[in-house]
Amino acid sequence: MLRVMRAAVAVDGRLSVEDIDDPVPGAGEVLTAVKACGICGSDLHTLQHAHRMVDAAREMGSPLTFDPTQPYVMGHEFACEVLELGAGVDAGVLAPGTLVTSMPVVLTPDGAIETTAYSNRYNGGYADRMLLTAGLCLAVPNGLDARRAALTEPMAVGRHAVGKAGVGPGTTALVHGCGPVGLAVIADLARRGVEIIVAADFSPRRRAVATAMGATDVVDPAVEPGIEAWRRVSAGGLKPLVQFDAIGVPGIIGRAMLDAPPQSRLVVVGVCMEQDSMQPMFGIMKELEIRFALAYDPMEFTDTLRVIAEGEIDVTPMLTGACGIEAVPDAFAALGNPEEHVKILVEPGGPSGIVAI
Repeated sequence: MLRVMRAAVAVDGRLSVEDIDDPVPGAGEVLTAVKACGICGSDLHTLQHAHRMVDAAREMGSPLTFDPTQPYVMGHEFACEVLELGAGVDAGVLAPGTLVTSMPVVLTPDGAIETTAYSNRYNGGYADRMLLTAGLCLAVPNGLDARRAALTEPMAVGRHAVGKAGVGPGTTALVHGCGPVGLAVIADLARRGVEIIVAADFSPRRRAVATAMGATDVVDPAVEPGIEAWRRVSAGGLKPLVQFDAIGVPGIIGRAMLDAPPQSRLVVVGVCMEQDSMQPMFGIMKELEIRFALAYDPMEFTDTLRVIAEGEIDVTPMLTGACGIEAVPDAFAALGNPEEHVKILVEPGGPSGIVAI
């Protein structure tokens, strides 16, 4: 008898909640029950711009080959409970009932690597259940709950971006954008002991969360440009600066280059899915460095889980809402208002609407 499950299914820019086939674990795989899955800003953008993302991937020769005109289930920030083991999986390592997380990729039977959630074969965490590659699963330590364990993925993105920045003694930071990625950058900067972390965002709620995550100064760029706030608190701008673009909209890179002090650095971690432009002369005359950061490596992901589990970073201030699968379309809409929510978790079997947490 065919097993089915509930899932929030994306097709050609539309999102609906449907019954889909329940996945069956193959060799080296585990079937898991999704306990919590964060909604990522990348998913909001992908729903509207998936065609551009796929076209760009093809231009670069990337293995991202999913077809957004066919059904796919997003959700790549997850914590799951192991239900069933595929052939060859050692029950002594991943016993049913174990809470796990994983990098959002699977090793396919034909030896390829496929991205979970941006795939027509492997669904993500906006569903009751999902398949994971057993060898990539990490048991969640220290009794950490599923809600916080699910934030391992976005926090690892921030950690990687800070690593790319080459932060050294005396370095100061200006973070443009206090969405989840910007907050993850702020948290890792604070963990590394950066003494001046200026966070710029139009949203009062997100500025408050940025303070809770470790920003030393927050600013509304409509009132005071972020670069001016940085100069005000950093000895008139004499200290080394790294700027982070965690917004990902056209114009941010160009503006950051124009404002940057000479011989400073810009790390781009916000994903802009549209054409953008900049003035190379600004970078040449100031001898700027621009670095781009994508995701994380396995060691960064693994250690980010440890950092959260051991309390080096408290992700609690980022968690603002939770909902069941039926409310995923409503949650996508709610996240369009930064005053409403920062991070909403999908919890299958949870409330039919969005509840504050």
